[in-house]
Amino acid sequence: MKQALLVFLGGGLGSVLRFWLSVKLNNFENAIPYGTLLANVLGSLIIGIIFGYSARTGLLNENHSLLLATGFCGGFTTFSTFAYENHIYLKGGDYFGFLPYIIVTFILAISAVFLGMYASKFI
Repeated sequence: MKQALLVFLGGGLGSVLRFWLSVKLNNFENAIPYGTLLANVLGSLIIGIIFGYSARTGLLNENHSLLLATGFCGGFTTFSTFAYENHIYLKGGDYFGFLPYIIVTFILAISAVFLGMYASKFI
């Protein structure tokens, strides 16, 4: 039960932060929903830092990982929103919005995980 509560708390915090970013930065008049992009890239960076730090130091236990990685990062990042936003692009025939968003998100998010793993060496 404690582990489920940790995931719940982390997920709630991540979800609220993602909502705030979406309200402030998402605007479909722009080519890219920047709030979702930022949440996915930052979440990827954070999860890279968490797991890199944990692997290097052994200081984070399973409960820390559940709270921070599974909970917070899981609630903060959002593949379902990313998929829906791409559906909107495709449904509207906006391939010039769709393609950059997909490419930029994948490249930045995967790069952010690697950057987070590297940055964790300095924490």
